[in-house]
Amino acid sequence: MTEITLTKTKMQQGVWEGLLTGTGGAVPKLAVTHQGKDVPDVTLSATGAGDGFAVQIPIPREAIADGMHTVLIADAATSRQIGSITLMAGEALADDMRVEMDLLRAELDMLKRAFRRHCLETG
Repeated sequence: MTEITLTKTKMQQGVWEGLLTGTGGAVPKLAVTHQGKDVPDVTLSATGAGDGFAVQIPIPREAIADGMHTVLIADAATSRQIGSITLMAGEALADDMRVEMDLLRAELDMLKRAFRRHCLETG
């Protein structure tokens, strides 16, 4: 199987949309989380051209608030992060370093969960 790639196409009316390619025709399983909780109602549908899957991710209500929030998108089979959605609201942020820090924290949380799962499986 080739490398799975997720490309954003648009975001409107609280739904993030993208194109998932590189699945080899197999229907992929995505793990979409916000603050460690699964995001419900994520949909995948085959594109008419047969070159991938259209992905629709509804933005959780909890992510639409003051501050910065990151939604992580991962391949559930490998736990490899394939994308993220970062939302900022409220007062203008001084610089984008906070966005990077929030993304790093979210990735670290994902790595900790994967490491703990690995320790349980091999221990």
